[in-house]
Amino acid sequence: MITIEREPFDSPAAQALRDEQRDELIARYGFDSEPGVKPTAADIPVFLVARNHGDPIGCGALRPIEPGLVELKRMYVKPAERGNGFGKLILEALEEEARGLGAERVVLETGVAQPESIGLYQRAGYEEIPCFGAYAGEPLSRCFERCLTSRSL
Repeated sequence: MITIEREPFDSPAAQALRDEQRDELIARYGFDSEPGVKPTAADIPVFLVARNHGDPIGCGALRPIEPGLVELKRMYVKPAERGNGFGKLILEALEEEARGLGAERVVLETGVAQPESIGLYQRAGYEEIPCFGAYAGEPLSRCFERCLTSRSL
């Protein structure tokens, strides 16, 4: 049974999932760094944790950028749980939360060494855009956006 619910950014499950994501990104890219300011509990109004029979398997967050625009952050599904549609479910839940925050658009950054993520976002209707903010000019970054008034997943 899959549940996806809000949890505090600093809850034990949220922290463990973010740590796993960080470890995977270090393994893929060879370093622990990200452009810009790392998200914190102070700037993340929505952090979702997906659970499969109670076990945390994935997460995602929203960070407001400006009125009507949010950035997707810390989207992650444990490797053993990938390929089961959980990423799509988390993304759909985040988009619903974004609508609840009054967002009309969602933007995100992912990396060139994350083809699974890129595929998920493209299948969900996200379109590649020039990298924004701290990601502009970063050769390993790819940025995407989706208007929330466009087709459903």
